[in-house]
Amino acid sequence: MNDWPDRRTGDRSERYGRGSDSARPESARAMPHIQRRPTPPQRPQAPPQRPQVPQQGQGYDDRYQDGGYANSPDPGYDSGYNTGQVYGSGGGGGSDGRGGGGRRGGGDGGYVQGRPAPDWRRRIKLGALTLVVVVLAVSISTYFWADSKLKREVDLSKVIERPESGDGTNYLIVGSDSREGMSAEEKKRLRTGSAEGKRTDSMMILHDGSNGPTLISLPRDSNVEIPSFVGSESGKKFQGTGRQVKLNAAYAEDGPELLVRTVEFNTGLHIDHYVEIGFGGFAKIVDAIGGVELDIPKGFKDKKSGADFQAGKQTLNGEQSLAFVRTRYALPGSDLDRTKNQQKFLAALASQTATPGTIINPFKLYPTMGAGLDTLIVDKDMSLWALGNMFFAMKGVTGGDGTSMNMPISGSVGGNLVWDKAKVKQLVEQLNNDEKVTVKGN
Repeated sequence: MNDWPDRRTGDRSERYGRGSDSARPESARAMPHIQRRPTPPQRPQAPPQRPQVPQQGQGYDDRYQDGGYANSPDPGYDSGYNTGQVYGSGGGGGSDGRGGGGRRGGGDGGYVQGRPAPDWRRRIKLGALTLVVVVLAVSISTYFWADSKLKREVDLSKVIERPESGDGTNYLIVGSDSREGMSAEEKKRLRTGSAEGKRTDSMMILHDGSNGPTLISLPRDSNVEIPSFVGSESGKKFQGTGRQVKLNAAYAEDGPELLVRTVEFNTGLHIDHYVEIGFGGFAKIVDAIGGVELDIPKGFKDKKSGADFQAGKQTLNGEQSLAFVRTRYALPGSDLDRTKNQQKFLAALASQTATPGTIINPFKLYPTMGAGLDTLIVDKDMSLWALGNMFFAMKGVTGGDGTSMNMPISGSVGGNLVWDKAKVKQLVEQLNNDEKVTVKGN
């Protein structure tokens, strides 16, 4: 048996083990010629395919299977291709070990794999929209709350033979001595007494027009004629007899409707709205806004009203404010001086209430509105919008945009103040035509 490879001949003993004494190298003598089989042609090897880059956000990389490329003939093949992938610009961050998604940082916000970056513009828009909705909801609810508290008890449709309306809006503002809702302790503290019913302590006409507001005080001791009227309760018509009385007697006789009828008859001015507030509501409004700052040029005392004031700037609380506007006996001009104090105080009250610190502060706004609306009596056609316009017109008197005056007086009869008819007629014409008031009052 031959142990040599195919086509080899010869004796191994003759070709090996002779030592190195031969002149030929041993390898040349020992290695016979071998005829090899032809090598089969090799198939051309396909170049490795370039891996497909997965789309951003794909949670896996199909380039790898069992540690190599899927299309590589050799699992251990390394093409030298960098498998890390960076998306975007600015930040660094290559592969995070979870495939081609990665995490990008940098200056343009970046994203986390599978989650888009926050859209701050959209969030701001949504926040602003939410704020607007909340403000509207609060405003609407406040409007209906306040509107429900208004006491629309005065029916001006019962007033007969009314003068024609002019330009602008005319409000008849009345301060009554009503003690409704006041406890015995409050009556004592505010020195209101306990008289039954109610009377008018102050009456004013506020004209709101294009030439600024005009505030005209009507002294309660004004001498006026009671005209024909229809009773507010009975509906019966009472014929006028030319009876002369003090202006506040009309209110005492048949309430707000007769007072409006008497003012219109004696002035010729159409009254659009009626507003009345009592003692208790007046004092509560002042306390709700934290008092009213007033500059009193000369100090005075009055035992009946409880007034005791020094000259100079000071902040009046509700009790002091009520005493200030009610005092007349301690003043040289009696009722005329009192009306001037009332104008001054009401204008200051409106000016200090209609401020952003009160309007946008719910802890001040709601107590103030609640205090006023609880005792405020208006006509049936009064809206909150009209009431707000009146309030800001009153503020304009203090701001220098308007005029304040007493009704022009020509003398007195039987202790009553007589109006100057010629000046009153001129004044009413200017108001009806919404002209700048040039008439001077007392």
